[in-house]
Amino acid sequence: MNLNFRLILGSKSPRRQELLREMGYKFECVSIDCDETYPSDLPTEDVALFLAKKKASQYISDLSENTVLITADTIVRVGEQILGKPANQEEAIEMLQLISGSRHQVTTGICLSSKSNSISFDDTTEVYFHSLSLKEITWYVENYKPFDKAGAYGIQEWIGMTGIDRIEGSYFNVVGLPTHKLYHALLNFSL
Repeated sequence: MNLNFRLILGSKSPRRQELLREMGYKFECVSIDCDETYPSDLPTEDVALFLAKKKASQYISDLSENTVLITADTIVRVGEQILGKPANQEEAIEMLQLISGSRHQVTTGICLSSKSNSISFDDTTEVYFHSLSLKEITWYVENYKPFDKAGAYGIQEWIGMTGIDRIEGSYFNVVGLPTHKLYHALLNFSL
């Protein structure tokens, strides 16, 4: 898919890179180191968008003309609790036990930025997990090591294939990019 501007993805996520490639875009990747803290009084449903904008603000001054930067952040919410990336195996198991047999939300915030314009949006998908045994959860964590994934799971992996009853919303949003919204936003983006 040809765009009339250069595209940069501000993400180390191999899943985001793969999705953008599969959408047909040519792009460069940059790593943006950003403190992922947010105000404690920020509503949990706004955190992903806040962090996507924060990442963009770290790199915007380095953008050249005719370039658009995509930054994103994905969070998993159980009620008002945010599940980030697990620090270790124990934390991953705890997170998966929390979402087992229940519903949670996955929200991805996206920010598109150029030197003179910026738009942002988010997308939320409801995910319904089947009840998983401790044995299943432990096996998944030991074999897939989901320490780089919010909520300690990848929907495209074994646990998604066997443990998710259904979703309401975009599958690709749970993977890490709401591709349908991103496509239309890039199509209509004005430098």
